[in-house]
Amino acid sequence: MSEDTIAAAADATARRWTAPAEGTIRAGTEAHKTAFCRMLLDTHNPYRPAVIDWPALDAEARDRLVALPIWDIAVQTEGKASTRVIGYADRISDGLLREAVLLNGFEEGRHKQVLSHLVAAYRIRLAPEPPYPVPRHPEWAFMVTGFSECIDSFFAFGLFALARQSRFFPPELVESFEPIMQEEARHILFFVNWAAWHRRNLAWWRRPWFCCTVAAVWVFLVYERIGLARGVGAARDDNPQDNNFTLTGSKAVADIDLALAALLDLCLAENERRMAGYDARLLRPQVMPRLMRFARRFLRTRPPQQ
Repeated sequence: MSEDTIAAAADATARRWTAPAEGTIRAGTEAHKTAFCRMLLDTHNPYRPAVIDWPALDAEARDRLVALPIWDIAVQTEGKASTRVIGYADRISDGLLREAVLLNGFEEGRHKQVLSHLVAAYRIRLAPEPPYPVPRHPEWAFMVTGFSECIDSFFAFGLFALARQSRFFPPELVESFEPIMQEEARHILFFVNWAAWHRRNLAWWRRPWFCCTVAAVWVFLVYERIGLARGVGAARDDNPQDNNFTLTGSKAVADIDLALAALLDLCLAENERRMAGYDARLLRPQVMPRLMRFARRFLRTRPPQQ
């Protein structure tokens, strides 16, 4: 069997999964926990970052890539995510859930490896990485990571599709990130199901506190995303790092002026498409799609300008 055939089979496995159990899967039950854990474990794509064949870029394409104001934040975000997720796994006693969370952490670390190989291949200069200490409050850190991915991945799905359609970057380069994009879909699907299962398995008197924690996480994430990221890459005045790139970066990945309404439509469609292959009985992320559908009502559609 050729390497291409093996890679194609692994990619197909990563995109489709149905729980063997029949009937309804009620949130908070043992069947629910088994389903969302097995979804993540069974759809793992065993690709290796070290063997990704980064395509040669001409000077113009490389300059566009280097100019993206994301590299410091992207590498550091994945480094923090891996540490936070694995830190939470260390406090889980349930064997299956711990295995799934550890895999989640491994895949976050692998994303960082992919980015590290990319910046090395194209000689992109990064700011020195900070240490990634184990968080003192593992559950809070895990929830910050999970809800943050729900926000960022929603817009990243749309930007990735836009980059693919516009061919602003070489198709071979864009396709190198396809496994990562699908892994993010799996991660947020796993996380929202974990959150629902976890809340329902708390003692009744602890559930209000958990809901308050969820609200506090969202407030923190909104505050974090106001304006440009401060401190990361601050010394490089020619290329400040943009913590809102997933929302504002359409012009950086395509040579068209895409209206916000059209971008939201693309994000909504891509979010649904990437989730479609997994068991429909699992919960889907709802906050970002609902917020963006609401915002979309107030935006007028206009044709993109070439």
